[in-house]
Amino acid sequence: MSTIPFAEWMAVTQDRAESALARLLPGSDCIPARLHEAMRYATLGGGKRIRPLLAHAAGQLTGAAPETLDIVASAVEMIHAYSLVHDDLPCMDDDVLRRGRPTCHVEFDEPTALLVGDSLQTLAFELLASQPIGEAKQQLEMIALLAHASGSRGMAGGQAIDLASVGKPLNQPELELMHALKTGALIRAAVLLGALAGNPLSSEERSNLDRFAKRAGLLFQVVDDILDCTASTATLGKTAGKDEAADKPTYVSLLGLDAARAYADELRADALDALSIFGERAARLTQLADFICHRQF
Repeated sequence: MSTIPFAEWMAVTQDRAESALARLLPGSDCIPARLHEAMRYATLGGGKRIRPLLAHAAGQLTGAAPETLDIVASAVEMIHAYSLVHDDLPCMDDDVLRRGRPTCHVEFDEPTALLVGDSLQTLAFELLASQPIGEAKQQLEMIALLAHASGSRGMAGGQAIDLASVGKPLNQPELELMHALKTGALIRAAVLLGALAGNPLSSEERSNLDRFAKRAGLLFQVVDDILDCTASTATLGKTAGKDEAADKPTYVSLLGLDAARAYADELRADALDALSIFGERAARLTQLADFICHRQF
């Protein structure tokens, strides 16, 4: 494994993800120019790039080529970017700030934002289907995995449950199901897609990696809920306290702040335990679990 410090590896990988996205997105001079400009606005120039980081880290675990991981990571991040554009629309979460700047529908307009999401979603699958990232069977598995994670039994389904749960109390299993779909499904997909881009894992190794991915996805959401009520809008780059103002169920509202923090520590420990089978090969995934747990934004 590379010996460069984690912070340096993360910065290099984030820059690599940004460059790959900039290369793979249509240019703003390509017709229809306004739509392509809006797609680039919504995708480039911000974000933690957690999903590309996870894809690259999981790909390192299985010896995947960095160029292949660029495609896989870009596909996942395009799905994520589309979900943010649609989540921010007035008919959904109705937000005006994302990554420290106006949301896509505010900067452009609502119809354009809707088409941005549609276009980013389809481009993600075009990349997985058309780029040389593996054998045909391998690529089909990747496409099916990302489609499942994005649809009604994944991210979109979780958002539907979220919208239906405003003002309603959820117990912990119900809350975890919602976030396993809304947030966790795409994070899990990033990990598994990155791993699929390399050498095959044994059934035991894949099961453990899947457990890590599920714990990491839930951990991300628990920490998000904590930050929503403890961090500032300037720090988060999005409207702080919005979940509480909208009367949405969160881990903080269900468990309390201290218990939510304790639960995050439990999830981190379980995620790291799942990686123990890999030893040093999983060092970057281990570091990412720590980062997700202890992040401040």
